[in-house]
Amino acid sequence: MIRIDALWLCTQPQDMRAGADRLLSVVINLLGEAHAHHGYLFANARASRIKLLVHDGFGVWCATRRLHAGRFVWHVPVTADPGAATPALQLSSQQFEALQLGLPWQRLGEFNTIRRS
Repeated sequence: MIRIDALWLCTQPQDMRAGADRLLSVVINLLGEAHAHHGYLFANARASRIKLLVHDGFGVWCATRRLHAGRFVWHVPVTADPGAATPALQLSSQQFEALQLGLPWQRLGEFNTIRRS
């Protein structure tokens, strides 16, 4: 199995025809470097497809997941300056599991506690 120590959600939509080399260049342009055992997630503009790029220390792996119906819950950065959008967000393994299932991964912490209204 491929070891992934950290996952990064790259927020800008990508062309899903892009291969591993092109996505790796996107990571390096956005973040400055690609770390070994880090995974980088990309989505198309409709958020119906995602690609995971993983640098394993020797090379890169690229995996694709496509939904036939619905969309992945994808983060859209909200900032006062549209040019200052966050290029990537770090995800926990629980957030990644929720994202790939189509669940609201941004709200996982809210579901840990039940409170009285």
